[in-house]
Amino acid sequence: MLHPHTEVRFISEEIGRGVFATRPIPKGTVVWVQDHFDRVFTEAEVRSLEPVYQEILETYCFRDRCGRWIFCWDNTRYVNHSFSPTCILTPYGFELAVQDIEVGQQITNDYGFFNIIEPFDCIPEEGCQRSRVLPDDILRYADIWDARLAEAFTFFNSVAQPLSGLISKESHDIALAIAKGERNADSIRCCYFAGENACSHA
Repeated sequence: MLHPHTEVRFISEEIGRGVFATRPIPKGTVVWVQDHFDRVFTEAEVRSLEPVYQEILETYCFRDRCGRWIFCWDNTRYVNHSFSPTCILTPYGFELAVQDIEVGQQITNDYGFFNIIEPFDCIPEEGCQRSRVLPDDILRYADIWDARLAEAFTFFNSVAQPLSGLISKESHDIALAIAKGERNADSIRCCYFAGENACSHA
């Protein structure tokens, strides 16, 4: 589920829609939580569907560390890519705002978090040398993303968290411990899909 203080707006014919903040969202706020309405597909289930459904899933899904396809039921699917994302995925089933997001500012992810299957080119961004998203970006840029998350977690206890009730108790307890400095956050590398045997125990 996406943070309630957001809305979808049309941006341009080239980009399409995006998600924007309708109120300030401070750094350290949980902006998205994987919830019970989000649909989870195995690779076999995806490939058993008619091509029209596969195309929709390939456009709007991301893959988790087990290679499962996650189809978000709400406006999360309209969150656009940026090489300087306002939010970053954690290994705990939620995303954090890694900067203060102002009213009217776009909610963005780096799609390099999401175990994409094929590389793709992106609209150039000022001041950024990256122009493509690659399947192993999560390994390439984990240290940068981990550092941004570590800083954001320090604000977890001091900002409003309207989605906190949807976070599992285990993940919430971990987040609290990280915020208090009682433990370090796990690396975003934990979200990387390393192949078909990555979660054979799951």
